[in-house]
Amino acid sequence: MARFEIGSSFYLDGQEFKILSGAIHYFRIQPEDWYHSLYNLKALGFNTVETYVPWNMHEPQKGEFNFQGILDIEKFLQTAQDLGLYAIVRPSPFICAEWEFGGMPAWLLNEDMRIRSSDASYLQAVADYYDELLPRLVPRLLDKGGNILMMQVENEYGSYGEDKDYLRAIRQLMLDRGIDCPLFTSDGPWRATLKAGTLIDEDLFVTGNFGSKAAYNFSQMQEFFDEHGKKWPLMCMEFWDGWFNRWKEPVIKREPEELAEAVHEVLKQGSINLYMFHGGTNFGFMNGCSARGVTDLPQVTSYDYDALLNEQGNPTPKYFAVQKMMETYYPEYPQTKPLTKESFELRDIALSEKVSLFETLPDLAQPVESLYPIKMEDLGQSYGYLLYHTEASWDADEEKIRVIDGRDRMQLFVDGELVTTQYQAEIGQDIFVTGKKKATHQIDILIENMGRVNYGHKFLADTQRKGIRTGVCKDLHFLLDWQQYPLPLENTENIDFSKGWQPKQPAFYAFDFEIKALKDTYLDLSGFGKGVAFVNGVNIGRFWNVGPTLSLYIPHSLLKEGSNRIIIFETEGEYKEFIQLVKQPTFKTIKGENL
Repeated sequence: MARFEIGSSFYLDGQEFKILSGAIHYFRIQPEDWYHSLYNLKALGFNTVETYVPWNMHEPQKGEFNFQGILDIEKFLQTAQDLGLYAIVRPSPFICAEWEFGGMPAWLLNEDMRIRSSDASYLQAVADYYDELLPRLVPRLLDKGGNILMMQVENEYGSYGEDKDYLRAIRQLMLDRGIDCPLFTSDGPWRATLKAGTLIDEDLFVTGNFGSKAAYNFSQMQEFFDEHGKKWPLMCMEFWDGWFNRWKEPVIKREPEELAEAVHEVLKQGSINLYMFHGGTNFGFMNGCSARGVTDLPQVTSYDYDALLNEQGNPTPKYFAVQKMMETYYPEYPQTKPLTKESFELRDIALSEKVSLFETLPDLAQPVESLYPIKMEDLGQSYGYLLYHTEASWDADEEKIRVIDGRDRMQLFVDGELVTTQYQAEIGQDIFVTGKKKATHQIDILIENMGRVNYGHKFLADTQRKGIRTGVCKDLHFLLDWQQYPLPLENTENIDFSKGWQPKQPAFYAFDFEIKALKDTYLDLSGFGKGVAFVNGVNIGRFWNVGPTLSLYIPHSLLKEGSNRIIIFETEGEYKEFIQLVKQPTFKTIKGENL
């Protein structure tokens, strides 16, 4: 069997080995496209693929595990091995990755524990998860006939904590379950993060994450190694070749030739993992969120990342710039022609049927009754929407209503009419509503969980619970007798389109169409407000007319020869009678930049 070791260099079967790796997250790409992306990595002359492992997808409910379909990590690794690629696997409980809650399952929020710490309850939760995950990876280790070179213990922990007992415990959990390949941590390259997030004195290999100035960043890492007497190879575990995008902000771009030269600067001194090589898509409700002071900033559905492959998986100008650089300076790594996929367009698909959320609500959820509003997690719900309903008698012609401590975005409806929409910074402000004095009015509050933070100081339980977390006041007192309708929207089968539709309300819109050939496409959502879209029952992600993206990627594997159905859940009352399937993504101009 092959053998990988870390000494003064990386060694593969005793020979010096430079790791040329690219990040491809299996859970962001449909399984039918894994080969395409992995082939293009190999075609670039690279020899290794890196992936995170998302705990929240593999254990969505406590004790319930899923390793099928898009979560079949064993099949992904086998596909890579069949192409001659080695693998770096990062199964740390926390992954960041601009992924919902940094990959942590939301049910942890209901447990009495401090996450990412040496708290015994938290470590037991990780142990239970590793009991299911790691036996699937052990046979994939290089010395057992697989292709895994090394695995990560923790991810950028030096940017969060300094609990060394926690790091030791996670490493031991891996060792106890048969993970005997080289292990590592990855952190920012400066001394503070390296000091806090590593176990360098206990020979746990250290890598750095950065996206430019390789000579300087490697010099900081080398200084830290020298301080601790380590003669290790230098590796950038995340070389950021692009960046992620947030709603209401321009798309971030990087020049291809500049990137190629920056990659060359890394390779002069060490090994590299391009983050990302193929970004893919945050399907469903899996986008992450950037932590800020008051108002957090959720990220968009597309994880294109301005990477070497675009969201669809096709080579970009960056790919060819790096390809040319590799041909020039590293001709010993053979290259081949990359694969490309075709897209199709289909115009003016007519609306088939529509129904208001309030009309079909009983078909989608059973109400949970309570005296005060219940948080999303306490209802056993992790993602999506949550509708709160009550009735109240008006004591004046104009009442003041306040939602106290709600997350993330709420829409207040009185008697079925939208009164206002508030996001984190506005929630809690006075809302004045006119009505008939002494009459009873219906109050409905639709809350959207727009994504939990994936990085930073807010990565704690009390900041990431969703829904109405305290209560709702009318005048100065809290209202009682609530009904909660959980709307995770895990399927669309129970929507009853035979019921009524009212304008300016959240609603479902169905579009039916026929196709013969299966190719990729993009759903242009220009003219719609905000919501999520489903293709043949699969949630392909969120859209929002604030941009920068105005479309959603539809992989060919989600379509069927013959009849297909797209259902759009839209919350703002903005829709169109026709939708367009287009060959390229649609963008919005923001801050004067033509995206």
